[in-house]
Amino acid sequence: MNGGITTGGDLLASSLAANRLDTVFTLPGVQLDPALDALARRPGEFTVYHTRHEQAAAYMADGFARVARRPAVCMVVPGAGLLNAMAGLATAYACSSPVLCVAGQTPAATIDAGLGMLHEVRSQLEMVRSVVKWSGRAMRPEEIPGVVRQAVVQMLSGHTLPVEVEIPPDVLAETGDAPAEVPVADWDRHLPEPGDLERAVATLQAARRPLIVAGGGVTSSGAHEELTALAERLGAPVIMTSNGKGSITARSALAFEAPAIPALLPEADVVLAVGTRFSHRNGSRWRLRDGQKLVRVDVDPDQLSRGISPAVSLEGDARQVLDLVLDLLAPASSPATSWRGLDAVRARLRKQADEIQPQAEFGHAIRAELPDDTIVIDGMTQVGYWGRVGFPVYLPGTFLVPGYQGTLGFELPTSLGAQVAAGSGRRVVVITGDGGLLYSVGELATAVQHGLNVVVLLFNDNAFGNVLRTQDVDYGGRRIASELRNPDFPRLAESFGIAGRRAAGVDEMRRCLREALADDRPALIEVPVGMMADPWHLIQGH
Repeated sequence: MNGGITTGGDLLASSLAANRLDTVFTLPGVQLDPALDALARRPGEFTVYHTRHEQAAAYMADGFARVARRPAVCMVVPGAGLLNAMAGLATAYACSSPVLCVAGQTPAATIDAGLGMLHEVRSQLEMVRSVVKWSGRAMRPEEIPGVVRQAVVQMLSGHTLPVEVEIPPDVLAETGDAPAEVPVADWDRHLPEPGDLERAVATLQAARRPLIVAGGGVTSSGAHEELTALAERLGAPVIMTSNGKGSITARSALAFEAPAIPALLPEADVVLAVGTRFSHRNGSRWRLRDGQKLVRVDVDPDQLSRGISPAVSLEGDARQVLDLVLDLLAPASSPATSWRGLDAVRARLRKQADEIQPQAEFGHAIRAELPDDTIVIDGMTQVGYWGRVGFPVYLPGTFLVPGYQGTLGFELPTSLGAQVAAGSGRRVVVITGDGGLLYSVGELATAVQHGLNVVVLLFNDNAFGNVLRTQDVDYGGRRIASELRNPDFPRLAESFGIAGRRAAGVDEMRRCLREALADDRPALIEVPVGMMADPWHLIQGH
């Protein structure tokens, strides 16, 4: 970019482009007008998707970032717009997703003045910090490139997390001096100390029953090949968290779901935890017996010091660290592991998961119809809960959950962002419920408008199913605020221009899913269901 006079909006556009932030999800508004006009005056440089709710803009950015494994931008107005987007930012935070939120503000001279300006909220910059790693504000056009650069550095260095930048509308509209070159973010990846690497490798090399626990840090860093090679070299079973599913293909004899923790963890002599909080879903920490050694790999130094003190901690990106470990690990003609009975453990756990009906039957039927590279958005619904522990995943980055946020309603908009990243050659399938879909049902219009051909599998029990079952089982059947009145979902889908179907039972669902995948347009398949078996004895505590 050549030096000269330009608007704050132009400087924002130049800064985004310079940092390869070219995919923007937004809902426009008056405080964003100069910014969006600057994007419009640069045809071909940006792809902009507009949604029907700011929450969807953040979720779409999250879905895109996780599938593309590169950052995305959501752009929203201040106040209510940013508040709406914060649920999506919280989910991105829980799943370590690189999302840059660009938010508007009230005019610069009115910030926090309590004048009742349009969309004014007190302490907006501090407010958003509860769901982002870093937030900053530009108060003059000339400050915008530096603030964007700092945001990108914060977003991508160390633990990858969402960040926020806010710019008042008058600053976006004002002219300022453009730098001769827009600054581009750069940072150094932290690598472990050589001595720590050598101790970790020696510990793994000496293990007789090594166990690997793989979390979302493996999939987000693209470390699946390195992890698989290490597991095979060591003969180590791999237990995957819900965010880590796909770290090693479910077809591997070494692949296990999270419910294997109670069976395998006590038997291991060395545990390698990669990119995981290494904790129960209820927040408590896993325990190790005397004599067990823990080796932790995490890009976040805070995680390395939480809970159990590891014998060795390796701070750094999972892919880079595992590659270094593989280079130092002595080759072996066959692993020296003394693990026995792994197939029996897998068969027992699979039997337990398959006893959860009808979720297991639906889940296996869905898997049978999908190509390996189909991206599944596993929602906050009964079949989705089962999917956390029972749905086989064969490739990394093809199974998206909301992490510990458990955000009902994330499913549809996240799928749209995932479909943008996947392109037209891969399909995205959403597993959702009636409660979750109606959070964001307006985004069906977004799917049609932008040609995002997702397939929505809607399991309709006319209830907030978990709540209703808890009320029936634990509270004497006193139902309150859990039963739902729903529309005719296939007709509703058709009104948006989406193929709507209703499937009675598993066989019809499979047929409808097959037809939807063969059709080049968005689809919604409603599957009426009743109350389902409680899956939480398998899910909780692992």
